[in-house]
Amino acid sequence: MKILLHICCAPCAIYTVKTLDNQGFDIMGFFYKHNIHPYTECMKRKETLQSYAETIDLRVIYQEGYDLEGFIRNVVFRESKRCSYCYHDRLRSTALVAKRGKFDYFTSTLLYSNFQKHDQIKSIGQAVGKAVGVRFYYHDFRDGWKQGIEESKRLGMYRQQYCGCIYSEKERYYKEKVSKVTKVESE
Repeated sequence: MKILLHICCAPCAIYTVKTLDNQGFDIMGFFYKHNIHPYTECMKRKETLQSYAETIDLRVIYQEGYDLEGFIRNVVFRESKRCSYCYHDRLRSTALVAKRGKFDYFTSTLLYSNFQKHDQIKSIGQAVGKAVGVRFYYHDFRDGWKQGIEESKRLGMYRQQYCGCIYSEKERYYKEKVSKVTKVESE
């Protein structure tokens, strides 16, 4: 059975690929990058994935282009619902590639993360799969969260600190700055 795996980053692929391999899937990766900002972050993630994929002999399709503007146009004024748009866009893109490549299934490393909206990913994946005509393979990979983290550290992988979009980068780093300023002001 052929499966196309949407990969957000190499650390999230470690446990996911191992699990799918153990389940007997013929795996190919798909790196979608329009949602990863800034561009330097996108390239760090891509380079880390390329290096890891070579070591485990994983074939990966790397999306061409970099449509930062398209991503922003689609979430502006809907920032509170940006994750839904982003999940849908990534899963739909993966499903379309899977259909062209005659894959039996598609899935995502998003199902590995403890920080993603798991039920929403599952629901969107199933709906997209039905609409496109390729089955969405659901598996809760979160049980391997610590194992994947430990392995990525052992391998010395670049490990990002936010999901990828410019909004999550702001949430990740700006809060820390605000709390430090608030602490200094309150002393």
